[in-house]
Amino acid sequence: MATEQDVKRYLAYWFQLGKQVISGNGKAYLSPQPVLKGDRYSEEFEECWQEIRSQAGECHLDGTDETIAELLTPAWEMLPCSRCDMPIAMRNVGMPALFCPCNTLPSWPNTELPSPRSPISTEEQLKIIRDRLWKKLSSSNP
Repeated sequence: MATEQDVKRYLAYWFQLGKQVISGNGKAYLSPQPVLKGDRYSEEFEECWQEIRSQAGECHLDGTDETIAELLTPAWEMLPCSRCDMPIAMRNVGMPALFCPCNTLPSWPNTELPSPRSPISTEEQLKIIRDRLWKKLSSSNP
């Protein structure tokens, strides 16, 4: 089952590749930039997410048919695409979605570019590196 955080992360990843959420049967296209700001999502993304949540039944990611409201039901989960490793929506039961949103990105996957990501805490990442180095140093000095 996809949680609200899973769906939010799914959209954040695709927004980083330039995808848009289509709202109101094509009346509005939502694509906040930037998506990330340091160790959290940007204000623009958070505002966009609130707008998407308020119209979830009328919004879908470009290149997909499932509404955001559908993705928030227990029938769906977010799994990595077998082609590009980006998160895609998969039904728990029944037929899967027809396409990955990467289907309409001619230059994706591109291993020469950084992959989209979730916000990360630089301080936490540095602590992990420090601890790993400390462990290696202390295991090599008996």
